[in-house]
Amino acid sequence: MSVRDGLDFGLDASVPRHWFGGDAFRSRFFDAMSTLFPEGERFFIACMRDYKDQLSEPAHRQAMLDFARQEAVHSKVHQRFNDLLAQQGVKVDRIQANQRRMLFEVARGHMPPAQTLALTAASEHLTALMAHSFVARPERFADADPRVRAMYVWHAIEEVEHKGVAYDVMVDIAQVGYWARAWALVVVSIQFPWFVFQILNHMLKVDGFTRLQRYKLWAKGLWWLYGPGGMMQPLLRPYLAWFSPGFHPWQHGMIAGYDTWSTALAQTHDPVQAANALQRAPNPS
Repeated sequence: MSVRDGLDFGLDASVPRHWFGGDAFRSRFFDAMSTLFPEGERFFIACMRDYKDQLSEPAHRQAMLDFARQEAVHSKVHQRFNDLLAQQGVKVDRIQANQRRMLFEVARGHMPPAQTLALTAASEHLTALMAHSFVARPERFADADPRVRAMYVWHAIEEVEHKGVAYDVMVDIAQVGYWARAWALVVVSIQFPWFVFQILNHMLKVDGFTRLQRYKLWAKGLWWLYGPGGMMQPLLRPYLAWFSPGFHPWQHGMIAGYDTWSTALAQTHDPVQAANALQRAPNPS
């Protein structure tokens, strides 16, 4: 697990508003997730640190430290991108204030640490699944702005690098049982898309689309997400694997294209070139 701070994605005001091939829904779907990442990453770090004093093995302590460092860098990079969204009129500050209240005042204020850790591990499961799909199917993102694509590829790969850390602490240290683990994923699976879709709709309003135009965008966008051959269909089986009593995140293996991306990054020190190398790879594995 590597902590890659200081990468330059070239994110600035020249990034198109609809950077995903001019498609408003697809662009704003990822933008909506980005607004949630900084506070979400801080929540995950806090929930993991509740158990840092109970980790006796140096390898476990190092894994938690690396997890926290990676998540902190994710938070920082996405906050920079979110600042660009705020310049477009997106109410980023209000979105993040509401999220901060829900996560830190409501969840951490009223739930026991084991419960919030289970929510963290479940969230990591969802993000790892999306990361696998994102990188394994580069053809779907061929028309995305290379800079934004590079940010999401980097984030995706690091999510998979640490996808088992929160789960191990949840099971081995916090002793979270099967039903609490299952409950956590159900909650996250409802709440996360609900928040994303609310923010996405706000963004489409900011973009000036009429109600009828938004209906059409939603119809086409939801088909892209959930229709046959859509973004989410390949995730169903690995998603449901969480509910198997013997599940572990690393049963799904490392992310496709990892070697291609990491080698290119080591050679160029440029995340955009590394993501482009992955994009050009005929069959990442």
